[in-house]
Amino acid sequence: MSSYRFTPQAIDDLFEIWSYIASDDLDAANRVEEAIHVASAFLANTPLAGRIREDLTALPLRFWLVQPYRNYWIVYNPETKPLQVIRIIHGARDLPPLLR
Repeated sequence: MSSYRFTPQAIDDLFEIWSYIASDDLDAANRVEEAIHVASAFLANTPLAGRIREDLTALPLRFWLVQPYRNYWIVYNPETKPLQVIRIIHGARDLPPLLR
């Protein structure tokens, strides 16, 4: 089984997402956090599953929508061991500036 790790920025992203949701519904926040970890573990085992988004970045990153919460993108580098989760971003945000 392959592993993954979050960058400091991804840890901050996850905390912000969890805090925002938890202010209204703690159980929902925990479910979203768990879904992000499940998706990250899946990507660690199938790193090429995500989409390449050359329109957003020239970096060798891939993008994966967290299921079933399709509002959140996991941005990751499929070439690293362990798999490196770079950012976790809400889809409504302006992505290119967040990927620089």
